[in-house]
Amino acid sequence: MIVNSKRPWPAPSSPWIIKQSWRDLLFLHYPVKADALRPHVPIGMDLDTFNDHAWISVVPFEMSGIRFKGTPPAPYLSNFPELNVRTYVTVGSKPGVYFFSLDAKSLFGVFFGKKIYKLPYYYSNMSIERQTDHKVIYESSRKEDHFTFKASYQPISEIYHAVEGTLDYWLVERYCLYGEHRSQILMSEINHQPWNLQKVAYDVRENSMIQLSGIEVSEPLCAHYCENNDVHVWPLKSTEITNKAD
Repeated sequence: MIVNSKRPWPAPSSPWIIKQSWRDLLFLHYPVKADALRPHVPIGMDLDTFNDHAWISVVPFEMSGIRFKGTPPAPYLSNFPELNVRTYVTVGSKPGVYFFSLDAKSLFGVFFGKKIYKLPYYYSNMSIERQTDHKVIYESSRKEDHFTFKASYQPISEIYHAVEGTLDYWLVERYCLYGEHRSQILMSEINHQPWNLQKVAYDVRENSMIQLSGIEVSEPLCAHYCENNDVHVWPLKSTEITNKAD
């Protein structure tokens, strides 16, 4: 079990159900106007902001070593590229992430994510090419609506940990995910070590992943790289959505 003394609340004492590793992550963080983003987040979730800005993050990586508790990783099913588009919300006292989309090159991953975790997964054609000096070439193209992402990136600094109270910490040190399904807020706890962050050089050639109606997005304000992090995931819990408005 991962022990992380920097978590904002203790990890659940109940058993986790899934372990996975996230490899070669690129975090691209875009500031957006909170008023423009609010209509795209379900009622019952408070849009989280930092210095009066809301944020959308695009996160390409490789999912690897997926296994259920008590079982080994399944051959041919446990490794695949994934690309997440997310924002930041709070429900009650727990800050977390809310996903607009999750693309994966895995029919099993898409089915499981939709069926069990009720998340907006899509199957996409994706590739990861690793070159010298830790350079990553990443491409994703979603067939049904032609959303694309093409970029190269590589770390350019020593590893560091985000300091609590900074924007870096606020963006990456999140320990639960939220979703909405049939008038319920869904929440799953996650646990991992603090992110081993590095500064990153990146070149985004195509990115149509943030095409939410009425939201203007410029260039990323900040970016991070992480070579690897192991993650434990807990079962979903449901909470009735209230009529509270932001």
